[in-house]
Amino acid sequence: MIKVKSVHPEAKLPTRVNNNDAGADLYSVEHKIIEPLTRALISTGITIELPENVYGRIAPRSGLAFKHGLDILAGVIDEGYRGTIGVIVYNTDKDNSYEINVGDKIAQLIIETYHKESFGWSDNLSDSERSEKGFGSSGTK
Repeated sequence: MIKVKSVHPEAKLPTRVNNNDAGADLYSVEHKIIEPLTRALISTGITIELPENVYGRIAPRSGLAFKHGLDILAGVIDEGYRGTIGVIVYNTDKDNSYEINVGDKIAQLIIETYHKESFGWSDNLSDSERSEKGFGSSGTK
């Protein structure tokens, strides 16, 4: 269980519509209008405590992305972060503003594990099939 603390009277617990959903919906505790091609920081009114080796990834909601062109920027919540979770919402639509109201679903939170590997300089890396081939080298268009 992920511990969640409300820090705003309008805060809602993250919810999953279906038990097998990877993401839990995050809700806005404020009203904002996001103008075309701009971004806004939207508060969820919650803080969370993540277990060791786990981080939270804030991801877009597919319906908002497809129907309204809303994207989510910078979406990592580190396990040691205890501040209020904010969601950076970017309106990619060049013509229409988007209104967010209190209680609206604005993003989804996906809990993922990670490895705490260290980094070190090396003069030699092992060879691989891909090697130094870059963008598009796998044959996709």
